[in-house]
Amino acid sequence: MISYEYPLNERIRTLLRLEDLFLKLAHFTANNGSQDHHIALLTLFETLEVASRADLKVDLVQELERQRQILVSFRNNPEISEEALAGALYEIEQASTGLLAMAGKIGQYLRENEWLMSIRSRAAIPGGVCEFDLPSYHYWLNREPEARRRDIEGWLNPMAPIRDGLEIVLRLLRASGHPENQLARTGAYQLTMAGRSAQMLRVRVPRSEPVVPEISANKYALNIRFLLPETVARPRIAERDVAFELTFCSL
Repeated sequence: MISYEYPLNERIRTLLRLEDLFLKLAHFTANNGSQDHHIALLTLFETLEVASRADLKVDLVQELERQRQILVSFRNNPEISEEALAGALYEIEQASTGLLAMAGKIGQYLRENEWLMSIRSRAAIPGGVCEFDLPSYHYWLNREPEARRRDIEGWLNPMAPIRDGLEIVLRLLRASGHPENQLARTGAYQLTMAGRSAQMLRVRVPRSEPVVPEISANKYALNIRFLLPETVARPRIAERDVAFELTFCSL
């Protein structure tokens, strides 16, 4: 199955974007190629941009505290594993402690690094990071992979509490939903949202089904159109019935 997640508010949209960026950072940093580490650095700049929301840290701390209180209420419940509960509470408390220990604006230490900011400003220009534009960056890209990796991890680690906090919140969000089998007749599906509250939708489609969902939703209605995955022509609706899985996720 291919999973498509659709956020229904700006906070979840930001968390999903950051999750995607942190995953890319981990992938490209783990590789040894100089171009992999170049992409890792560009991704770090994107992460800094998205994480700069003034209220992101506060949002995560408040949500983690809310989830902690919910979990505490399950203590002494015979249907809940005390060991699993204690582990989840410890994980949340560790993430909250890390977030609260972050001082100042997220990523300020990166903005104060003139060398990094010179690369960031040149990277905004097409082809702007050639060796003749930034010879010091060209030197860095020719260092040993381990040296480059240490630098990237050093720049990334102070933002680890953000990554750890959002991982917990998104994991709880995804676990909150129950998949429902649905059918989009002639490629279209509509649902009135009356009585349903959700922060994120997940649509899962079999890999063997060559369609892409186009999702639009608000507090009143949900609309999904399944389009043919054209890469040259204009996308067209798949004029056939499409079976898919729909999950409403809410914290």
